[in-house]
Amino acid sequence: MLVAFSVSPSSAHADGSVHDAVAAAVKIVRESGLPNQTDAMFTTLEGEWDEVFDVIKRATEAVGAFGARVSLVLKADIRPGYTGELTGKVARLEKAIEES
Repeated sequence: MLVAFSVSPSSAHADGSVHDAVAAAVKIVRESGLPNQTDAMFTTLEGEWDEVFDVIKRATEAVGAFGARVSLVLKADIRPGYTGELTGKVARLEKAIEES
């Protein structure tokens, strides 16, 4: 399964920045050993249900240390029997664009 998530504290620095809290979450994701990607809006993880959601829970708890309230947004692609989809989906898309 792939799960894209965004987690941040409800309060921010005076300039609106939440990068310290997000950095704490992304560090947990990267240390998990699961395939992952982070962009400007989301972090995407690939793995089995329990292992992915364990990482998301720990990342959310880390962000919770930066404020009393946390926002968490999730989107999942649950496709049993498939792995390597973090990059595989993009590769198929790029091939389709080239062929069109």
